[in-house]
Amino acid sequence: MGLKNRGGFTLVELMIVVIVVGVLAAVAIPMYQVMPKRSRGTEAAAALGLVRSSMRIYYAEHGTFANASFTDGAQVTTGEILGVIDFDLLGKYFSTECYTFDGAPTANGYTIECDGSNSTSAGAADVADVVMTIDEIGEITNNW
Repeated sequence: MGLKNRGGFTLVELMIVVIVVGVLAAVAIPMYQVMPKRSRGTEAAAALGLVRSSMRIYYAEHGTFANASFTDGAQVTTGEILGVIDFDLLGKYFSTECYTFDGAPTANGYTIECDGSNSTSAGAADVADVVMTIDEIGEITNNW
């Protein structure tokens, strides 16, 4: 009587599969945890782009970024100087209060900050630790 050739996996083969799955999980899980913040941050990036466009229009009309109302911590919608109103910046995660001038703009530069901890929108709790800035050349930096 011959031995039947049994199909199946050896213990070594199963351990290799477990190790491969473990390595994939170790790489994928941290990447996945950042993705929801990054996707929520696109709302802020879009609004910052709108503000950047308004600042460029202001610069084209006045030849400068400097204005008495552009002070450190002032909201972007203050005095409607840029033509940006509260409704333009209101979103699911970020509200108008998030968008402020970070430092006093100079004649040739500015920085605008979106701080999620200032949000009063429905999804504010999800973006409380999101801070994004944009400068006069359109470079957006994020901190999450």
